[in-house]
Amino acid sequence: LDHCGVPAIKDREMHPWKENVTEIARRPNVAVKISGITAYGNPDNWTAADMRPYVEHCITSFGWDRVVWGGDWPVVTLGSSLSTWVAATHALIETASHSEKEKLFSKNAKRIWKI
Repeated sequence: LDHCGVPAIKDREMHPWKENVTEIARRPNVAVKISGITAYGNPDNWTAADMRPYVEHCITSFGWDRVVWGGDWPVVTLGSSLSTWVAATHALIETASHSEKEKLFSKNAKRIWKI
């Protein structure tokens, strides 16, 4: 599921996005990519806090074994710089364990895409 399922972050809409993500996550063969969501926030002043409920719902729904992170160049530039997205991601997962961060940033992608 690309871009966290394209949530309406700018409008702070959670429904029906939240229920749809939960439903999709019930399929064990689907993973979610935490990427590109800065493009869906307010381009002038989004914050990591704006992104948090969407990222957390994706991680909660799919679990740490079915999430991957993406820089999503060049789409990321619609809402931020790549370095800003990287910093926001680190802020969003600051309480995650080292193992969970490894899964998000590399291990899951290597396993899923067999690389």
